[in-house]
Amino acid sequence: MHIDSLNLVYFDKDTSFDYLYPKRIQNLSERHWTPLEIAKKSSEYLSAPNSKVLDIGSGVGKFCITAGFFEPETLFYGVEQRKDLFNLAESVKNTLDLPNVKFIHNNITNLDFELFDSFYFFNSFYENIMPDLGIDHKVAANSELYSHYTNYVYQQLDQMPSGTRLVTYHGSIKQIPSSYKLIDNTHHFALKMWMRE
Repeated sequence: MHIDSLNLVYFDKDTSFDYLYPKRIQNLSERHWTPLEIAKKSSEYLSAPNSKVLDIGSGVGKFCITAGFFEPETLFYGVEQRKDLFNLAESVKNTLDLPNVKFIHNNITNLDFELFDSFYFFNSFYENIMPDLGIDHKVAANSELYSHYTNYVYQQLDQMPSGTRLVTYHGSIKQIPSSYKLIDNTHHFALKMWMRE
């Protein structure tokens, strides 16, 4: 593994990484963006040479950028429906020069999960049932959308082949198909690692 020592300083602690973003984004970090420690641990489990990992609701790209930095042989994709967050993710990715990280500006329901090998999910749909805790009010948020997005991801995951890896952070077990077996929950109470049986 080759680590760019010049950029390593950004991955020392969360405040160092968050400094890459505007103040408004820094202020959202603790609630909405994946902590560096969780991103590193998750990417270790999800990574394999030339495999494709999808972050479901990537926000400003913190998970993908961190994972891509520490796991350069794996391709990390993030899908985000908010154009401003997508733009920020692209900007930081380019600043850190990470060719194995790609962001997609789209709604998750327009993506075919079969294009990917494994998945990371930091409950990005929660704002639909708790809109006051959301990132902003730029997208529609309601309980019907929560059900719609959750059902779509559930069905897509359930169609994946045996051996598919999934990591959830602050997710509900009800969002995971019964075809997935819990592999590890020891690193952090909210971090769960799954595999499709």
